[in-house]
Amino acid sequence: MNMTPKEIVSYLDKYVISQKNAKKTIALALRTRYRRMQLDDEMRQEIKPKNILMIGSTGVGKTEISRRLAKMMKVPFIKVEASKYTEVGFVGRDVESMIRDLVVNSISIVKAEQEEKNREKIENYIINRITEKLVPPLPAGASESKKDDYQRLLEATERRVESGEMDDKIIEIELESNMTIEFNDTNLPPEMAKVQESFSKVFSTLNKEENKKEVTVKDAKVLLRQEASAKLLDMNSVTAEALRRAENGGIIFLDEIDKIALSEKSQARNDPSKEGVQRDLLPIVEGSSVSTKYGTINTDHILFIAAGAFHVSKPSDLIPELQGRFPLRVELEALTEETLYAILTQTENSLLKQYEALLGVEGMKLTFEDEAVRAIAKLSHRANETAEDIGARRLHTVLERILEDISFNADEYKDQEFVVTKELVHEKLDEVVEDDDLARYIL
Repeated sequence: MNMTPKEIVSYLDKYVISQKNAKKTIALALRTRYRRMQLDDEMRQEIKPKNILMIGSTGVGKTEISRRLAKMMKVPFIKVEASKYTEVGFVGRDVESMIRDLVVNSISIVKAEQEEKNREKIENYIINRITEKLVPPLPAGASESKKDDYQRLLEATERRVESGEMDDKIIEIELESNMTIEFNDTNLPPEMAKVQESFSKVFSTLNKEENKKEVTVKDAKVLLRQEASAKLLDMNSVTAEALRRAENGGIIFLDEIDKIALSEKSQARNDPSKEGVQRDLLPIVEGSSVSTKYGTINTDHILFIAAGAFHVSKPSDLIPELQGRFPLRVELEALTEETLYAILTQTENSLLKQYEALLGVEGMKLTFEDEAVRAIAKLSHRANETAEDIGARRLHTVLERILEDISFNADEYKDQEFVVTKELVHEKLDEVVEDDDLARYIL
């Protein structure tokens, strides 16, 4: 993806307020990946990715940055939580499954691109298959005039199917027996996944009658799309390209990495699973080969972005070898009152815009006074200071508290404007924010 660091930061600025250091570090890491791909093979293999460790409280933008990266970038990207993995030998997901998840994501991206390139062929295949069911074939030996009439009827029906006129008509379609469910349980060993798919193909062949379905034309268009893709796309080349992209451009956002760190004060220091997960993670981050059902993938050039709050533990509580694999460290700032105000007013599709749009469905016009927005930011910040600091997530709770009654009685405000005032905000929140016990439970 050919975006300059400034363009990447500019894009993230629309959705994440402040955190300039984090955005700058990530933008440079992404640009370095692009630069590396322009080099010759020998030099390209020598340049390893500079993995990033983001440190910051919950709700300051770590996950939001990763979510926006996923939308912005056309490279394989997955977000996983380190806390859901267990050491090999324990019940749970093993760390290699994250690489298999990345490959599945990569295949989805490449397949979608190929489907877009072949969209016209796929649409024609679907329309032809449905038209065949709607217009029975001519008997053998039909006259030339009958054949001409039949051809005109066929073309007219194709146009009606394509335009959606026939969407409600019921037809019987037979899905091909080789169209089986694809097993993407990435926690299974590749060999086991292949065995499952083999069984699926056998049973689908035996139960051919069950592949016949009576559905509407609208539903048939959806059901036949997978069949059309399988017939028209070269899945071998899709898989090869997906593996190449995952190896050279894949990004894994590893959240909650602090949950597998063992602090000196932790009562879980005798828990072998946490340190075991770190040791299992180490070869993946350093670079190793992982088997998937689509082929072997090398992790040398996958970029890892780890993130954690590190309230109880600190980065130095991770095993030294793993610390060394995250050379770029960036600390995210705590959110101030002014930052919370900016989040409400300056971000694309902010919470205020979302509520205005949602209640607009009911025919009411919801607006917020500027003083009311400042009061929401001020009280949210105070709640974060007195109770647990949950960052921007506090805004969700606070706004829901303010707008609950308005949203419930939205039908009474049809074709009217409702203005959220500073007085309404204080009426709904003052008592709760001032009472520490209430704030802990309600906000």
